[in-house]
Amino acid sequence: MLSFDIRAVEAQAQPVSGVLASDDAVWESADSRPHDGVAVEGRLSTAGGGRFWFSGHLSGATTVACRRCLTDVTAAVSDELSALFAEPGLDESDEDDVYPLAANARTIDLRSAVREAWLLAVPGFVTCRDDCRGLCPTCGADRNVESCGCEQAIPDARWAALRTPRNVTD
Repeated sequence: MLSFDIRAVEAQAQPVSGVLASDDAVWESADSRPHDGVAVEGRLSTAGGGRFWFSGHLSGATTVACRRCLTDVTAAVSDELSALFAEPGLDESDEDDVYPLAANARTIDLRSAVREAWLLAVPGFVTCRDDCRGLCPTCGADRNVESCGCEQAIPDARWAALRTPRNVTD
């Protein structure tokens, strides 16, 4: 469960243990969705004056394309999450890192904060293996599966100084 009654949170901090399902309406079409949902553990408490603080941990797994050969790779995602929820009219309710509560809200919904933290935690660059040879830049062949007959480009001589190691002394 990722939705909490405000009155219950005001009375006592609430433990959070739930899953944001991969088919939940909070996800958008271009999002990197989790395989089996995002597991969320943490604590939601009042921060006084119409503010509520959540801190916890999220984890799950998703599929990301290898940055070298574009093969699908399962990536584990795990991150800490902190979020401030504020009622309208408070100074910080207009800031980007504060999640505004609707006027006369009776519940705090953690789903949008979990979605945003998930998207930031998903790795942008993953390789299928350390020795992935990638795709041929000329013909597009997967060099892990087959070798192509393309000639390798001759490096530009103007960059040769960058390839030679230098001894640097203090």
